[in-house]
Amino acid sequence: MSGFADLAPLRRRSQQRAWNWYDWANSAYYTTVLSVLFAPYMITVAGRAAGCTDPDETCDRTVSVLGLHLAAGSLPAYLTSFATIASAFVLPVVGAFVDRSPRKKWNMAGFAFAGSACCMLLFWLRGDQWQIGAFAVVSSSILGGCSLVAYYAILVDISTEAERDAVSSRGWAFGYLGGGLLLAINLGVFLGHSALGIGSGLAVRLSLLSAGVWWAGFTLIPLLRLRDVAPQDVVAVQGGLWARSFGQLATTLREMRAYPMTLTFLGAYLFYNDGIQTVIAEASTYGAKQLHIAQTVLIATILLIQFVAFGGALFFGRLAARYGGYRAILGGTFAWMVVVVAAIALPERNVPLFMVLAVAIGVVLGGTQALSRSFFSLLIPRGREGEYFSLYNACERGTSWFGTLLFGVVFQVTGSYRPAIFALIVFFVLGAALLLRLDPRRGVEEAGNRVPAALAR
Repeated sequence: MSGFADLAPLRRRSQQRAWNWYDWANSAYYTTVLSVLFAPYMITVAGRAAGCTDPDETCDRTVSVLGLHLAAGSLPAYLTSFATIASAFVLPVVGAFVDRSPRKKWNMAGFAFAGSACCMLLFWLRGDQWQIGAFAVVSSSILGGCSLVAYYAILVDISTEAERDAVSSRGWAFGYLGGGLLLAINLGVFLGHSALGIGSGLAVRLSLLSAGVWWAGFTLIPLLRLRDVAPQDVVAVQGGLWARSFGQLATTLREMRAYPMTLTFLGAYLFYNDGIQTVIAEASTYGAKQLHIAQTVLIATILLIQFVAFGGALFFGRLAARYGGYRAILGGTFAWMVVVVAAIALPERNVPLFMVLAVAIGVVLGGTQALSRSFFSLLIPRGREGEYFSLYNACERGTSWFGTLLFGVVFQVTGSYRPAIFALIVFFVLGAALLLRLDPRRGVEEAGNRVPAALAR
């Protein structure tokens, strides 16, 4: 079966709507688990194991992980870093496999179902038993990344070059609605836990469980509605499927030198997205442990971000239609620098200012992420989507490691989250510097793709 890019617009739009549902499905995991509930709850559980009896205490006592003594307050950041290091070995092989597979939607769904099952294990994160939570979050993060490799590769099959900014923006916007809706439900459960006859800990664990159930359940929609597309323009490699996958990986790594603009953008994305992902992953920790924002207010604020980001993704999609995705991404990177500087100046317990900053994050968040995905798809030679997106996804949401590692180390050294959050500005500066060195039109042409009209202006 050939790709859908040359088919009638109405048929492509039907496939694009089906594709958007996976953004809805997986965003609940990244919002409820990685962005809001997991890190503070894990710090509390690990802190209890380390001997910190006050759940509101910023715990710098250590727990032992594979012989290493890590501060309980830094443990979630270290776990995210480990998941990304593991992904660096796993995802390229998965991407090579996806490129040669005629069943991309099944690859996406299989990894999604496995990741959601691991996510559901977080229900048993309780008492001082932090180990099961460590396994569950690392494994679900890696499997989620594997599913996104196939998901992003499908974008190229169902859209033309000129459509991708809009398709990707609608997907991200739809994902923010899905993630925000489940977070709103979980906020209701947390706030009303006494009326429901359950403790706050159980309310958090039920919310973590719900993210896995949501992820698995809504994955069924794209699985049933998407049509698989046969691999196209893939260089023949001898051997079985797995052997061909490793062979294609080696070939692609050699050939990447022929696409310097693609490499430049990937380097820029590695830096600025690490900064974005660390801000997202550590926002709840910073708000709860440093600014002493109540958990209910914190969840409500991040819920607000989801709905603002819905509009932000669509707004940046319109900017890309007028000025091109590259210019919109560059502007968004500078906006993130302003966000980081503003974050360190926030006074403790000042809820209104915290929410103002949250609105600013929401506006720029959706746009930079959506357009990064679609712009990168223009820099990929046909038949290499899975493998290139595997490299891209290694620094995608919830899997950054430079940023989370720096955040964790700075906290462990200083005992404060303020210098840890400020240190993230270096990633946005480096990302912007690399973006300024990039020639977007040259990159698209080198990859053999058509240059969208907005990008050519």
